[in-house]
Amino acid sequence: MIPRSLYSRLALSLAVSLLIVGVLYAFLVVSSARQYQQQVDQRLNLDLAAKLVEERGLVVSGHIDQAALKATFDAYMTINPNIEIYLLDAAGTILSYSADPGKVKRKRVSVVPIRAFLAGQRLPVLGDDPRSFEQRKVFSATPVPDARHVDGYLYVVLRGERYDDIAQYLYQSLVWRQSTWALGGSLLFGLGAGLVLFYLLTRRLNRLSAAMDTLRDRNFEAYTPLPLPRGRGDEIDHLTVAFDDMARRIVAQLDELRHQDLLRRDLVANVSHDLRTPMAILNGYLETLAIKGPRLDEREFADCLRSALKSSERLTRLIDDLFELARLEALTETPAAESFNVTELAQDIIQKFSLKARDKGLDLTLEAGDRSCFVTADIGQISRVLENLIANALAATEKGAVTISVDKDGDGVLIGVADTGPGIPEAELTHIFERFYRGVHGHNAPGGLGLAISHRIVALHGGRLEVESRTGLGSRFFFRIPNPGS
Repeated sequence: MIPRSLYSRLALSLAVSLLIVGVLYAFLVVSSARQYQQQVDQRLNLDLAAKLVEERGLVVSGHIDQAALKATFDAYMTINPNIEIYLLDAAGTILSYSADPGKVKRKRVSVVPIRAFLAGQRLPVLGDDPRSFEQRKVFSATPVPDARHVDGYLYVVLRGERYDDIAQYLYQSLVWRQSTWALGGSLLFGLGAGLVLFYLLTRRLNRLSAAMDTLRDRNFEAYTPLPLPRGRGDEIDHLTVAFDDMARRIVAQLDELRHQDLLRRDLVANVSHDLRTPMAILNGYLETLAIKGPRLDEREFADCLRSALKSSERLTRLIDDLFELARLEALTETPAAESFNVTELAQDIIQKFSLKARDKGLDLTLEAGDRSCFVTADIGQISRVLENLIANALAATEKGAVTISVDKDGDGVLIGVADTGPGIPEAELTHIFERFYRGVHGHNAPGGLGLAISHRIVALHGGRLEVESRTGLGSRFFFRIPNPGS
């Protein structure tokens, strides 16, 4: 069964890798040690065969002295049982040997390794083992009777059968156990250290995975922030930071979508309400004219027609405001910037509302700290903002004054509209710029879109429309246009 968790897969991969490394290491160590030992043995006994021929007097008058050869066999069987001595002819056929009778299985050995050994080939040079058809062993060899007249070879196997038996026993009893324990301990230590390291690495991934599952289970509505790393961190830390930022944005965007959906529903409800009233009035007067038109006198007919026209104008104005707000919020309309004098613009707009202010007995005045307050903005949109604010101020004020202020503010121009009306309750200030919001004193009437449109226009110019108000003392709406022209 394949493990599913990342930690289990890493642990299994590490265990398999260490096992393969251990087997390869043991094989290489054993092979290298054997080759090294063979090279040392052969180098130390490089001239052994030649010395036997010279010291034991094996060659007499160009021929092998059989009696001396037999005495040499017997002596070395007792003195050094780890070597085996063979007399070969020129083709490698075994003529005589020092081994026990019946132990020798080969009748001949290859002379190719012998010639390579005598030619000085790099050690170790392995030759055939007369006792086995599979094994090859290090040896020492010399031509007999001499190098000029080669009738055969004295072939000395340096690791005889007894040497193999003793070496095998020591290998199994000491070296093997120590090597096995050392290798096993090293592999277990490496495995333990690797598992701890993998745990430390996967722990952060598990925490990140749990955070993802929690966010999904909460339907992306709430997110518990993860502890973020300090400093640059590694790839997992970068992934954690990226996920944290993504989760926050998803939650914020879903909240915004829910809020926009709520506003959309409110918009539909408010639009339905605000459209229904003028439509009903318009329809009522038109029905009156259609049914009673011939029986109405001239004054009654004119009153019905005037009321129907007023409702039609209100309906047209509301629809225009809806389209304008939609364009502003969809960013399909960008400000057409041009340089103009805000003070002069304010004076022109005051002239437009002066008659209405006079009819209500209100003072409509301009306070300009500087007569040359130039800005670079959309003059039509800024005019719309001032008209909305002044119209709302005149509608909310029964007595006193409405004051428009224009003055330089750093690298911008600060514009304000203040009234002496009843003021706005503090609880309403946070909702005053919402669509169709109508305060108790009608600051967002008529139509409920004037302040929403003004707020959006000011935002498109890089500013922010704000309000200050105290109940019973009046209100002041103000905004700042940055980056003035010259």
